[in-house]
Amino acid sequence: MPAEIDDLDAPRYDASLAALTPSVLASLGVPGEPDPLGLPPTRRACVLLVDGMGWELLRENRAHAPFLAGLLDSGRPIAAGCPTTTATSLTTVGTGLAPGHHGVVGYQVAIPGTERLLNQLRWGDPEIVPEDWQPHATAYERAERAGVRTAYIAADAYRGSGLSRASARGSRYVGADSITELAVRAGEALAGDDRVLAFVYHSDLDSFGHVCGVDSPYWRLHLGYVDRLAEQIADSLPPDTALYITADHGMVDTAPQTRIDIETEPAFNAGVRLRAGEPRARQVYTREGAASDVADAWRELLGERALVLTRDEALARGLFGEVDDAVRPRIGDVIALARGATALVAPESERTLSTLVGHHGSLTAAELRVPLLRVATAA
Repeated sequence: MPAEIDDLDAPRYDASLAALTPSVLASLGVPGEPDPLGLPPTRRACVLLVDGMGWELLRENRAHAPFLAGLLDSGRPIAAGCPTTTATSLTTVGTGLAPGHHGVVGYQVAIPGTERLLNQLRWGDPEIVPEDWQPHATAYERAERAGVRTAYIAADAYRGSGLSRASARGSRYVGADSITELAVRAGEALAGDDRVLAFVYHSDLDSFGHVCGVDSPYWRLHLGYVDRLAEQIADSLPPDTALYITADHGMVDTAPQTRIDIETEPAFNAGVRLRAGEPRARQVYTREGAASDVADAWRELLGERALVLTRDEALARGLFGEVDDAVRPRIGDVIALARGATALVAPESERTLSTLVGHHGSLTAAELRVPLLRVATAA
């Protein structure tokens, strides 16, 4: 069982998104890849990752997703990683490494040695080369070297982005801008006699959750569209093919009364050099020697509404897995993980982000646990 951190769980990385891609590669016969998830051998594999479709959310809304609901009893939850955010999780899937190794350790982090932040989802700093920031071989590169044909199927807007280069380089990028096109392109990628790994990414469910909330008819309606997407891909699988359905994180809804302004309150800013992360998982970079005092101040200010740890405490608890020396300074000196429906907002510098309903990033079960569902065809 994962180690308990109050009411939050530390990711168990041997049963997480970091274990998924190596296990899939092992099932395809790629030499040297571990198989911690114990996946059966197959000739072709497709991974459908639905942004924001947490395990808890799917179970609670099974009536709106009958196809996926039918796979729940044979499926299982696995962990996302820390923090539970898209940039981190896509890189975890794309490399098969825990965040402490691949280095994409949050939505936005400080660039070591500078006073700048890097938004790792949008990659807003042209001076940071993605291949240097995340230097490890991707699963797609490893698959291609072993003779497995790969395809990365996602919206054309993400083609060539910094995050795509960090997390998915080595694959053939296939642009698909609708649910119908995603399903068709997945079927095309899996066709033929070659060994194949196809990765399909759909982001719209997460968008509805952020804007409207996961407890909204908009989110539930779109879950129905996602359900049909999964069913269409499953119906198009050629013989000897496995489809794995998962997500990058779950989500929780917040409200104006659960949002805490950490920007304008002076007590939150004493000793603080840079503030990064996102409302459910803040990473704070402190002035020299101030980390302990900042952590104590945030603990007093937030009480039971967040778990506040120093970087050393977070690393000791294994939140990021094993951490490379180059990655360590990217992680905040102080980390605040929200509990309940709390959101730690910065309404002046992050106006849009601070008004969103749905958020993720922390390590509650609703955010951390994602599904691993399987459909397979006979050889």
